[in-house]
Amino acid sequence: MYTKNLIPTLFVLILAIAMTACGPSAAATPEPALPAPTESPASTPAEAPAQPTETTAAATEPATAPISFAGDVMPIFESRCINCHGGDQTREGLDMKTYESLMAGSENGPVVAPGDSNNSKLVELLLNGKMPKRGPKLTPAETQTIVDWVDAGALNN
Repeated sequence: MYTKNLIPTLFVLILAIAMTACGPSAAATPEPALPAPTESPASTPAEAPAQPTETTAAATEPATAPISFAGDVMPIFESRCINCHGGDQTREGLDMKTYESLMAGSENGPVVAPGDSNNSKLVELLLNGKMPKRGPKLTPAETQTIVDWVDAGALNN
């Protein structure tokens, strides 16, 4: 009698083990929940037209203030260039103490081509590391400031 009840119980147990071994159960992998329907399809963010915001505009267009000769460029010249191109001496006839004297150029002609850093002797010498000859070279940021100032028209601002 004991054997008679044991066989069906073992059969059910083996069948249950086989079913769980063949694949995941519904409890193990829940189906993803669907979003609740809304009353108005236009109210979903995916379908609403994108409105430009200040954050969006700032992310796509960098906010750059115009480079100032007096505030951005001249301090670089004063710290790195005036010792040789101003004060008591002006090597190669280049005086960098003022905007007007810089734009007058050197014995070799103009050193700044407003709006065209590629044809500016000043930028060429800075990028090639030939200037300044003494003291520390300009940092990449300082050089970029001068390049940007020339490309923006080398304004006296």
